[in-house]
Amino acid sequence: MSIMNLTPSTELDLTSVSDRIRAHKNVLVNIVKPAVCTERARHYTEVYKLHLDKPLPIRRALALAYHLENRSIWIKNDELIIGNQASKVRAAPLFPEYTVDWLEDEIDELDTRPGAGYEVSEQDKAFIHEICPWWHGQTVRDRCFGIFTDEQKKIVESGIIKVEGNMNAGDGHLAVDYQSILEKGLDGLREKVAERRSRINLTDLADLHKEQFLKGVDITLAAVSKHIKRFAGLARSESETESRISRKIELQAIADNCDLIAHQPPQTFWQALQLVYFIQLILQIESNGHSVSFGRLDQYLYPYYRRDVELKQSLSRANAIELLQSCWLKLLEVNKIRSGSHSKASAGSPLYQNVTIGGQKLVNGEAVDAVNPLSYAILESCGRLRSTQPNLSVRYHAGISSDFLDACIKVIRCGFGMPAFNNDEIVIPEFIKLGVEPEDAYEYAAIGCIECAVGGKWGYRVTGMSFMNMARMLLASLEGGRDATSGNVFLPQEKALSKENFASFDDVLMSWDRQIRYFTRKSIELEYVVDTMLEENVPDILCSALVDDCIERGKSIKEGGAKYDFVSGLQVGIANLGNSLAAVKTLVFEKKTIKQAELAKALATNFEGNSAEQMRQRLINGAPKYGNDDDNVDILLIRAYQAYIDELKNYVNPRHGRGPIGGTYFAGTSSISANVPYGAETQATPDGRKAKTPLAEGASPSASTDRLGPTAVINSVGKLPTGSILGGVLLNQKLNPTTLETSSDRAKLISLLRTLFEDRKGWHIQYNVVSRETLIDAKKHPDLHRDLVVRVAGYSAFFTSLSPESQDDIIARTEHTL
Repeated sequence: MSIMNLTPSTELDLTSVSDRIRAHKNVLVNIVKPAVCTERARHYTEVYKLHLDKPLPIRRALALAYHLENRSIWIKNDELIIGNQASKVRAAPLFPEYTVDWLEDEIDELDTRPGAGYEVSEQDKAFIHEICPWWHGQTVRDRCFGIFTDEQKKIVESGIIKVEGNMNAGDGHLAVDYQSILEKGLDGLREKVAERRSRINLTDLADLHKEQFLKGVDITLAAVSKHIKRFAGLARSESETESRISRKIELQAIADNCDLIAHQPPQTFWQALQLVYFIQLILQIESNGHSVSFGRLDQYLYPYYRRDVELKQSLSRANAIELLQSCWLKLLEVNKIRSGSHSKASAGSPLYQNVTIGGQKLVNGEAVDAVNPLSYAILESCGRLRSTQPNLSVRYHAGISSDFLDACIKVIRCGFGMPAFNNDEIVIPEFIKLGVEPEDAYEYAAIGCIECAVGGKWGYRVTGMSFMNMARMLLASLEGGRDATSGNVFLPQEKALSKENFASFDDVLMSWDRQIRYFTRKSIELEYVVDTMLEENVPDILCSALVDDCIERGKSIKEGGAKYDFVSGLQVGIANLGNSLAAVKTLVFEKKTIKQAELAKALATNFEGNSAEQMRQRLINGAPKYGNDDDNVDILLIRAYQAYIDELKNYVNPRHGRGPIGGTYFAGTSSISANVPYGAETQATPDGRKAKTPLAEGASPSASTDRLGPTAVINSVGKLPTGSILGGVLLNQKLNPTTLETSSDRAKLISLLRTLFEDRKGWHIQYNVVSRETLIDAKKHPDLHRDLVVRVAGYSAFFTSLSPESQDDIIARTEHTL
């Protein structure tokens, strides 16, 4: 029987978890409190000081090598997949080369942060204050502000456009070429580097720089091999003192696995999964960029699974699932510390380590369903574990079986917000239109939240370069160009509601066009500065080595080494934009029941007073709202968003013309949890939203304004110009658990999914299956709900780890029935 025809049963076991996995998860969820780990900061500071004479790629490689050789390593919790990021479980390393400013300011308050606290010893606090002065003026953030113009600084400081996460951290937002790692092994990759170095001409200036990068790659790969050997030695040492025979055997097997994969290609499923995890881990030690994803795990690991589980039967399916769950818990151990403001936009401290399953692949030029038995095993492993990691995504296509869809919905019914769905029917053809080769387009994977790229061939930041607050930009367009939050006027204009000098609604749209085009250009200007400073100060050597064609080109990813390079910023609050424009058009210009100056005053005073509150109710109830399949607002939103999309076409990113295919921008709505803090910085808006309350999340409707059910929502979302929003069209839906109790209920959802993806050409959808009552109780009694996982945005998080504001935002979302 061919691989294509395998159709495992959807009778998944979604309840049983081994004692080992249950105990490990309990430690991570209920016992361990995250801490700060200073080992990396100490080691990198030492190496940077010692090797100031070395070219930056060499210095970066030596710093990583020194850290891997000297950092604390451990094996705990009877784990089957090993490798730790920091000196303690769930501790977060520090990355002083990006920024130290916020560390100095916030280090004494980290343990009191709501939903994102970290323990810091007095000794570590003293060390942090000791090393920070040496880094002043050398960090990515410092050098960005050294380049920013006064205008750019004012925009950044106002928060109307934010690039903080990029200045304070690495890029991430990609998947590396795991297929090549598994096929070649680490020694094979070093041989590839050696061959490329043999063709270097040191009398050529470009080659002189390439040699430094390639030398750094070789140093790094050797360090990774040596690091894995350290774990082999540790496992063997622990096996000698282990009293339990079964665990002694496991530790010996772990040691043997590590000895082999330190140099050679893996031979078994266990070894392959362990090598993939080691690479995933070290990528996040090298750089604290998040959204480092696995790509199509069910495709490149399936040959090992098929050989061990299906053919040789040397590994049972149950044991394979336990190995997967051990890996998932290791992902949960990986942690990242963010500044206070950045942590609010990433509620729940997510790492967005996405695993993609399903979809299609090309066989002899023909697209066929790629679902295989490992796809089901991964799905089941996540359904049983019900954790926040990995961020599981399924690629939908028209030929996907109802059997597999039913299995996915059974897992969704478990209530932890996964899997999410991306749509082959739009992603693949749109990628091909961009210039992505068909054989690559069919290998795309979800990256981080919902954005998509080709694993191992795509550069950084498929999304998330800058965050634009669309609601604040609209308010500026309505009031002379004045930002209502900061009071700054970035682009002055004569027209203002308070002056009552908009002659028609067309004037409003013209004002919006001018403002959004201005801010679009400013967002690209800011991104250029940050991109350049990341390239010049923190090249990621290991990550670049694992992305085609960086080795052959002798360039890091930031220099244009990747085959493809398309980038997206994120636009926050698009539903508020559409609803606000519809309210102004309907009530101010068509019905004329609200005067321009009256609306201006109500917005400025946050609808204070009885008459203003009555006006607010008219704005809420008397104008159409996005999410109800009403062209009067949906088309208006598209018109406004298109102005941004059109302006974006005028720009290219810093890698354009330096190697990769593309080098251009597209739009994106995967705004993580930024809608909550960005709303807290936004004054009242004409859709009736009060000041400092959350904006709409992603491309989803504003909370409680989608009143006609899920079909109307997908009809509205389906009208968006999805082909131009390739950074992701994020749609969150909340369902009551009773909605999916029976097979007929699940069939309804399958039908809805097929309508969204095939008829409406939707990009993405994900579900929270949890009742409002459960969420309210969890907020009131957090100790009783520590393991409650919810979908926040393009990721899931433990509900009790969220700030109260983020919890309220999730509670307020519309709860649909089918």
